[in-house]
Order: sequence, then C-alpha cells, then structure tokens
Amino acid sequence: MREYIFGANILENLTTGMYQDSKVIYREYIQNACDQLDKAYDMGLLYPGNPNRLSDLGSGRIDIWLDAEKRTISIEDNATGICEADFEKTLADIANSDKKIGENKGFRGIGRLCGLAYCKELVFTSTAEGENTISIMRCDAIKMRELITASENGKKYTASEVLSSIYEFDSKNTVDKESHWFKVEMIGINDENTDLLDFTQIKEYLSFVAPVPYQNTFIYRTEIYKHSKEIGCNIDEYNIFLNGEQIFKKYKTAFKTSKGEDEVFNLAFKEIYDSHNNLLAWLWIGVSHFKAVISKECKMRGLRLRKENIQVGSEDALQKLFKQDRGHHYFIGEVFAVSKDLIPNSQRDYFNENVTRVEFEREMRQYFNGELSKIYYEGSAINSAFSKIDSYKKKEAELQKKKERGDFVDENHFQNALAEVEKAKAQAEKATKEIEKKKIKIENEPDSVVGQVITRIEKEREQRETIKVEKPIKEPKQSALISRRVDKLSAYKKSERKLISKIFGIIVSATDEKTAEKIIRKIEDELQ
Repeated sequence: MREYIFGANILENLTTGMYQDSKVIYREYIQNACDQLDKAYDMGLLYPGNPNRLSDLGSGRIDIWLDAEKRTISIEDNATGICEADFEKTLADIANSDKKIGENKGFRGIGRLCGLAYCKELVFTSTAEGENTISIMRCDAIKMRELITASENGKKYTASEVLSSIYEFDSKNTVDKESHWFKVEMIGINDENTDLLDFTQIKEYLSFVAPVPYQNTFIYRTEIYKHSKEIGCNIDEYNIFLNGEQIFKKYKTAFKTSKGEDEVFNLAFKEIYDSHNNLLAWLWIGVSHFKAVISKECKMRGLRLRKENIQVGSEDALQKLFKQDRGHHYFIGEVFAVSKDLIPNSQRDYFNENVTRVEFEREMRQYFNGELSKIYYEGSAINSAFSKIDSYKKKEAELQKKKERGDFVDENHFQNALAEVEKAKAQAEKATKEIEKKKIKIENEPDSVVGQVITRIEKEREQRETIKVEKPIKEPKQSALISRRVDKLSAYKKSERKLISKIFGIIVSATDEKTAEKIIRKIEDELQ
C-alpha cells in the first residue's frame, strides 16, 4: 500500500497561513492552558475556587510576559504540566491530540505551532508533579521557513523531514518535585510582528477575547452570573495576567453613539433553542436608550460570539445574521454558544458547518431581525419623539425671552419666529400621540425592552424638570424696567434701542443691582 506524503507546505498552512491576525497566538496558547487548568482542578492539583464568590477563581493562573527590548513573549501556566515520558509525543505530533470535541477548548492538536510564524525560535518547557526533570523542546522557526521556501523552489521536503530538522529535545534536573507547569516562549519576535509586543494592544485584545471575569466596575456582572446559574450554564473564567496585571472584560455602562452619550441601565436575556428544545446558546444585551449606532471607537459594541467563554471570530462574527449591518452596532452584549455540536473551526473564526449550526443561525436570524430589530427601530423612534417635544419647549421658552427683551426688530420678525414655534408645537403634539400609542401597546408588557426605554426616558425628563424647579434660574434683573427705560430713548431707531437693551441686560446680569443702576444711569445721561 502506498504511503501518502504531506509536503512541507502543509506547515506553512498550519502556521503563517492559518490566521489573519497575529494576535490569535495568545488565544491559541491560552485555550490550551485553560484545558490543562481544568484537568489540574479535576486532579486536585489546584484549588478550584468558590463559585459563590465572584472574586475567587481558584489558584490556577496564566501569566503572559512581553519583553519589547529582548523581543520575547512567554506564556506560562501552573496546570498539570507534561510528564517526561509523554513530552515528545504530545508536542511533536501534529493533529494527534487526545483532547475531545465538545469537552475541551482546544482539540485539534495544531494550535501550538502558530507561534512558529512570528518568531525565530519557539521553545516549550514543562515539568509534572512528582518528577525531578524539566523537559525542553526547541523549534527552529527560521530553519522551518528556509526549508519551506526551498521546497517551493524545487527541492521537495516532506512535513516530517522539516519537523525532524527543526525539533531539538533536551532536559535538565530539578530538585523541586512538587512543581507542575508549562511554558511557551517565542524568542526573537519578527520585525513585522512588533504589535505582538505592544502591551496596550494585547491587553485590549485579551480583554474581550480571553475567558476572563468582568471588571468589578461593570455593575451588571452579578446579573449575568445569576442568570447563567439559573439556566445551568457555567461561564468559564480564569486568572490571566499580562506583565503582572490581571486581565478583565472591559465592559462598562457608559458609551458614545453617533448622537451623543448613552448608557446601559439594565440587561435583557434570551435563550436560543433548537427544534427539539435543546439549548443552543444564551445571550445578554445591555438595555440602553438606543439613541443611535454605537461609535466605532467603542470597543465593546456588538454582540460578541463566545464558546467556552473564548471569543469566536472578530467582534462582528454575528453581523451577517442581521438584515442590516448597522443593526448589530446598536447593541452591547455576548452570545454564549452552549451546544457541543457548535464546534469552532480550525481558524476559530466561526463554527463548522453542520445541522446544529444551521438551526443556530435560523433561530438567531429570527431573534435579531424580529425582536432586536424592533428594539432599535422603536428606540430610535422614541428618542426622536422625545427630542421633538424638548425642541418645542426650548423654542417656546426662547420666543418668550426674546419677546420680553424686545429682541424682535418688527412684527414680521416676530411672526416668523412664532411660526417656527407653532411648527415645532405641531410636531411635538404628534410625537406625544406616538409615544402614548406605544405606551398603550406595551402596557401589558411593561418589562419589555421598549417599555423600559420609554419609562427610563420619562423618569429622566421628570428628574430634569424637578431640578429646574428646585434650582432657581437667574433671570435678568429688572427686565421690565429696562424695557421701559429703553423705550424712553425715542430719539434712537428701533434697532439702536434693541442694542442698548442688550447692553443694559448684560450690565444687570454681570453686576449687583446697585452697581448696575449706577452704570445704566451714567449711560442714560450720555445718551439723552
């Protein structure tokens, strides 16, 4: 029987050609470390933490160290480690992992190679409990790329020949038999991959991609944990540190939209089931005013897709399921895939194509383009309606002030301004009716998202009105008296008297009553 050969180019596909974003190396090594931490918890090697205490994630940890000066990256965990007898087989073989689909976060046995594309040398070091040996594997990334290039130019190498040429195994003794850890080191980061050493970029990336807890300033995190517990879906979280600083999901309540500031003031939850009533996924969204599309600068915008609490794809992985692209960007939230048959593909940018994925997409489309579409359309309409009401009130108040100050040059000027106010009034009355209709429509479901938005806006408006009443507004002093005194200056044109009136008003506003009277009298004496 013929032995089939894998050419050297397969290694390029599994390293350089595997991922579009170099930062995915962190995700790949982190998910492998998380699997081993889970195993260490099951074996009793580590304290698993108390699920009833948000800050207690156990004694397992993953430490990532960036050294921009030496151009090195190391990722180390204190999980099981790999025993000396299994070390070479575990790390040298490709796509021959013992991990199981649906149980482990990483299972294909190819992710550990990803670092070869971005450095000169890739080093794996480990020790297991009860052993006095530290096992070492060095991979010559430069030589690998040279052999792949040579193979492309005519001298054919098999993948096995390349790997045999770049692998080097070693070991050293240690007196510490209690230790158990695993470390990946990328030495000599390529010049074109300097962003991998950028602390700020990597921290931001990990803050949304890695399986870490929410920052404690995100006040709704307890509701998310509570809901996940109620439906029996644990959120995997781990202690992950970058240069000694712990990483958290950077969700917060305040954010910017294309129409100004907005905020999350509540959460809404949804479970997604298949045709046999099996749970496929569940999600949370932040309930805001839904004023407009969230600004692109807001890194938390969109519904991020996650499996085992590790992000799948980019922040826009689910955008294609919305009829309108902009619909996805009205929301903040997360979709947690639960079904074991929703399997991330080899690039982990989406799920493998199967019947479960088809059902997942069908149900998500229905929810996105039904309930969520209604939410952002209604939210936008409600905000627009209240804006029209506020606009009318503002214009009416301005008209009254101008009238009192005698700002209108003539009757025609006044009538034009009055017409604008009447137009705004008509729009406000129409908007009021629209809001009342929506309130009647949802009166049987006051806890609906749309109902919450209306209630929230009305409450905020009431609070603003209360503040206006309680806080005295500084009105121009003696405004009526000023008007009468200016009218006495009949020798001047109307436009000139209007200017004099403004000058008197400024004097009154900027000084105390006694000083203002002195200055105005002095001006009157000069003008008469």
